[in-house]
Amino acid sequence: MESPELSFTLAYIVLSFCFVFTPNEFRSAGLTIQNLFSSWLGSEDVGFIQYHVRRTSITILVHSALPLGYYMGMCVAAPEKNLVNIYQVSDNWRAFLLLSLCLQLVSWIIVFYWSRRRWHNHPISKVLQAHVQPPFSSWGSVAVSINTEFRHIDKFATGAPGARVIVTDTWVLKVTTYHIYMALQSDCHVTVTESTQHHLSPDSASPTEILTLRVDSINPAVTPFNIKYVLSRQNGTSRVKTKRNQIVFPTRSRLNSTEYAELREKLQAPIRNSPNVVIHQTLSELFLETFKAQVDLNQPYALPHGQELEPCIGCMQVPANAKLVTLCHEAETDDDDSDCQQCHCRPMWCLLCLGRWFASRLDEQTPETWLSSRVPCPTCRAKFCILDVCAVR
Repeated sequence: MESPELSFTLAYIVLSFCFVFTPNEFRSAGLTIQNLFSSWLGSEDVGFIQYHVRRTSITILVHSALPLGYYMGMCVAAPEKNLVNIYQVSDNWRAFLLLSLCLQLVSWIIVFYWSRRRWHNHPISKVLQAHVQPPFSSWGSVAVSINTEFRHIDKFATGAPGARVIVTDTWVLKVTTYHIYMALQSDCHVTVTESTQHHLSPDSASPTEILTLRVDSINPAVTPFNIKYVLSRQNGTSRVKTKRNQIVFPTRSRLNSTEYAELREKLQAPIRNSPNVVIHQTLSELFLETFKAQVDLNQPYALPHGQELEPCIGCMQVPANAKLVTLCHEAETDDDDSDCQQCHCRPMWCLLCLGRWFASRLDEQTPETWLSSRVPCPTCRAKFCILDVCAVR
């Protein structure tokens, strides 16, 4: 039979590891720094920078207290060792207690030093100070800019709290357990430095691809940082799935191809690829490329004089530059469902949104029929094929 000392030690190691590298199960149960100290941390939406300054500080204090917590737990789990009386314990336990107390004391000294001059010495404040240049007059104005843009609903945000990536109109942010990396969009460029594909993943039943994106800034005071993305792919579509009864540690940001496309759209500069780095595309992505290439070969649609293009009703970001015109002249068959129908709708969709609609109506199990398929118009339900999609000129 295992001794209580060994059982407690193994249990404490596992729980401590899960508390530091919080898996989804612990997060769902509320066993996180953010949840346990929510009343002191405040709201992330109200003050993003202030929230994470407090969060990183309390995280260091709590994590540094884990060795001391182990000693105190052993006092209860193994009372025969008489660890309460430090004068009668062995030299090893006395040394462990001393190191635990020193670690806790050092962490308090560090946090106290950070809090001086209204947290001026905190590492996050140091990062903010590196961006003090026009139009920002002080690191406080940099913090105000980030706080304001974080409250915008159009920001891109993905990942768990300990491995989060946020892209706003002006900033690229990477939130980690103990720090925040940041770069101005106007000063940085993003490069894919590594791409590895895995057919088996510990947290997904489908093949995954891990991308390493490096964010470099022309500001020499800004430290470059890496962003790791896990793209999960299944049946031609990127999906994120988690196996049941399995603990998953979110050490990387996970997103599907749609989110990756949103990230590229949110970044002001295009994502560059390093030499010899290949990003594997899904069938859906390849289909969209083929869809756009075929539309470029189709006869363009001349917009009537005096008619103006309206924003695409799908994304509301670009003009509606696609029109459905029956151009395919196939032999008539007895099956009316197989024939394309005339669409009388005005241009209401952009080419990308129309391609996504087309792809969403296809059977994922039969990709060999995609190019010859017919789908209903998203507005009037008239059936069309790829040959009927015309670019508005």
